[in-house]
Amino acid sequence: MPSTKAITTKIKSVQSTRKITKAMEMVSASKMKKAQDRMRATRPYVERTYNIVMHIAKANSEYHHPFLQAREAVKRVGAIVVTTDKGLCGGLNTNVLRLMLQQHKEWKAKGIEADYVAIGGRGLGFLQRMGANVVASVVNLGDRPHLDKMVGPVKTLIDEYMAGKVDEVHIYFTTFINTMRQEARHGKIIPIPDQYQTPTGEVRTAELSGGSWDYIYEPDARTLLDGMFRRYIEAIVFQMVNENMASEQSARMVAMKAASDNAGKIIKELQLIYNKTRQAAITKELSEIVGGAAAV
Repeated sequence: MPSTKAITTKIKSVQSTRKITKAMEMVSASKMKKAQDRMRATRPYVERTYNIVMHIAKANSEYHHPFLQAREAVKRVGAIVVTTDKGLCGGLNTNVLRLMLQQHKEWKAKGIEADYVAIGGRGLGFLQRMGANVVASVVNLGDRPHLDKMVGPVKTLIDEYMAGKVDEVHIYFTTFINTMRQEARHGKIIPIPDQYQTPTGEVRTAELSGGSWDYIYEPDARTLLDGMFRRYIEAIVFQMVNENMASEQSARMVAMKAASDNAGKIIKELQLIYNKTRQAAITKELSEIVGGAAAV
């Protein structure tokens, strides 16, 4: 049985850890509301942008943008992996990286090569350890993502697709369902699908009104659609990063609350062991005193 001094030292150590986890829980709770507000603000914007770009793209039958045309043979793909920069958020990163690794193995089995763009330090480290071809990355996004930091890495894959180096562009991210539930998901963003899947899992088709349209494209359809589609892809990635950050704060708050609760249970158990050990020591001393007195 350990000594009372060792038990006291361990109790103090667990109490110090509990203070840290409790503080991190409160910090995550305060950041979670703002992260969720930013995430919810991007959802209608991206959905409306999708309807607009599909509307003006299908209105012009003379020019078909490459982002809407699926290629017959897929030999190389690009993938954007969205993770967090920090840990201590439960299985948030593990789930999305496991999903990405599973798809990576399937591509390898089919002889398809992959180029990766990492958004977040955890994903970048994992991709480097697995020996993946990382063509661009962005880390240290902070608590509030900025689009200008993500434009460069996203543009790398867009340019590769336009140059014919990759045939598809995929994205891996964690979508926010509620405070207690976040799901790792995988989707294809180029070529742009005819149906749009919302972060809540609903599949929607672009709202294209019937009839014919007669738009005037300035300066021309190719330049306009190219700019619109690029902004749309950037908006999608920005939305997924916001989804991931809202999921991160929620997952960290839940994980730190669970850690604080477990620390409280451990302290109670250690306190009980300490009391038993102390009582046993007192009983032993009394027995020795009684035994000595009887011997005299």
